[in-house]
Amino acid sequence: MRASTITRKTKETDITVRLALDGTGEGTISTGIGFFDHMLSALRTHAGLDLTVQAAGDLEVDCHHTIEDVGIVLGRALGEALGDRAGIARYGSSQIPMDEALGVCILDISGRPFLRFDCAFSGERVGALDTAMAEEFFRALAMNAGITLHLAVPYGNNDHHKLEALFKALAHALRQAVQPAGDGRPLSTKGVLA
Repeated sequence: MRASTITRKTKETDITVRLALDGTGEGTISTGIGFFDHMLSALRTHAGLDLTVQAAGDLEVDCHHTIEDVGIVLGRALGEALGDRAGIARYGSSQIPMDEALGVCILDISGRPFLRFDCAFSGERVGALDTAMAEEFFRALAMNAGITLHLAVPYGNNDHHKLEALFKALAHALRQAVQPAGDGRPLSTKGVLA
């Protein structure tokens, strides 16, 4: 089974992520940031992952450390669950509408981390989530999972809708990319994904 459990404890956060790629969308999410929990639940459900996230962080400071560190730990769990990445589809893309907003995700599970993030927010917060932290979460995820990740919201007005469209677009692209494909070898002319 393609699964992983990663725990990371620092002076700022204590996070455990349990992830199974071949799941049914089950698990619990608890970060202390309600809207972030909602987004991670959407990611879990739409990607078809079993995902449990337990995070305690210094929310009395702000949400920065918790959100970024969840991205780090989730990225590491995803990378570990993928192993050598042999025999996966590797690429995924999705466009997801959320009312007036459109979220776009194109990704390559290449072993070469990169983030392109093209989304402007009109407000500073959605619930207790600082909108500036969305890019930091996706960057931490991409860097620690070894994913080339392109995310964009070409249009939209409501920040809640923009964020939800992005998380769901990521989920559907990821679901495509991790699917078994081919003859079990890495989908690369080099013979390896790194």
